[in-house]
Amino acid sequence: MAQFVKAVLFDLDGTLIDTAADFVRIIGKMSLENNWQAPPESEIREQVSAGASAMVQLMLRHNEQLDVSEETLLDFRQQFLDDYEADICVDSCVFAELEEVLTDLEAKRVPWGIVTNKPRYLAEKLLNTMQLDERCAVLVCPDDVSRPKPDPEPMYMALEKLGIPRGAAGCVIYVGDHIRDIESGNAAGMPTILAAYGYIPPQDQKNLKKWGADYITETPEQLNKLLLSSGKFDYL
Repeated sequence: MAQFVKAVLFDLDGTLIDTAADFVRIIGKMSLENNWQAPPESEIREQVSAGASAMVQLMLRHNEQLDVSEETLLDFRQQFLDDYEADICVDSCVFAELEEVLTDLEAKRVPWGIVTNKPRYLAEKLLNTMQLDERCAVLVCPDDVSRPKPDPEPMYMALEKLGIPRGAAGCVIYVGDHIRDIESGNAAGMPTILAAYGYIPPQDQKNLKKWGADYITETPEQLNKLLLSSGKFDYL
């Protein structure tokens, strides 16, 4: 028997939107400005979910800049964030096959939304630039809560904004590419889907089953099929 679904929630970077190319571009720009070599694209992608500081630290380690002060590190991080905000969507795009998912959910009048650890000012600008802001039924960012993911508080806030009681959390799917996504969704009582195509470091790949997701999808196409044609979910 298919599970009834009232809404679908996504993590942002690495799950719904492939933002890594813009981070690769910015790290490349910063490296060039300092006469350094940029880290390999694959290594930058693996650090996206860990945030701006992790990507900046990767750049510094790659160029053997190991003795920078905390102040210098913070300056690099702020430059990274400023450059990203200025050109937030040059190469970012919705993952292949997932635009169909969004369109299908909208046709069925099933709201979809985003629960992310990306700061609100950046998340809003990205969605606005990609013309997804008016389509997204709910956006919850760490700025909105006292305890971000992996705590369930962001999930509960999303439910509240959607008008769905906590007791019906089992009718709301959460999709993410990080262990904190799965932990947060599970703690809120939601069915969880791991987007294993996301920004997951190689050392974590072998442990994905231990994260406790209800489903694991290796590609955006697999996620599309699971949500739309597997018969496991009923949206009517």
